Amino acid sequence: MTSIEKNFAIILAAGASTRMGTCKASLAWLEGKTLLSYQVEKWLIAGITPIVVLGSHNAHHQNDCPQGSRVVINSFPNQGKTSSILKGLRLLPQDFEVVAVSAVDQPRSTEVYQKLLKEYRDYAAMITAPSYKGRLGHPLFFSNKLLPYLENIREETAGLRQVVQEFYSVIQKVEFDTPDVLADLNTPESYKTFLEKQNKN
Repeated sequence: MTSIEKNFAIILAAGASTRMGTCKASLAWLEGKTLLSYQVEKWLIAGITPIVVLGSHNAHHQNDCPQGSRVVINSFPNQGKTSSILKGLRLLPQDFEVVAVSAVDQPRSTEVYQKLLKEYRDYAAMITAPSYKGRLGHPLFFSNKLLPYLENIREETAGLRQVVQEFYSVIQKVEFDTPDVLADLNTPESYKTFLEKQNKN
């Protein structure tokens, strides 16, 4: 098994995107790509296999996912992000090393993914997370040792947040010099602002 087949990232893209008003996966992004296809390619370049979780309503976006990525459909995304994370976890091989979790509205550069992966390899922390001025960002990288905890997350008990809180004291925080690692594109305004910023870089 190659290294990329041991490093995975679950990309959550099954939500209804009600605040955005349109499917986030299909939003125009950098390099002439959609928000989804851009992220999938950046994960692959970083040496990490993306597992894209789509909903029944946007399952056609699996055509945007380049070769080397994996896709799973969550038919009940209204049950919350936890249901999508659990769907993605089921696609992990038994001998995986690390899995990141990221939402489709949290685009990052290849360099961010590579730096976080290197930190994980150097320190093998339970959780590796980007940080900007003391604030935790995304994506979070989870060690394979946390799989039993991840598999038991439930929406009614705060989902992934519960695992983060339980292991907060041992999180390997990776400091970045840009607030981009905190970005969430939840609204048309935040999407437009962040896209304009990226186009200027």
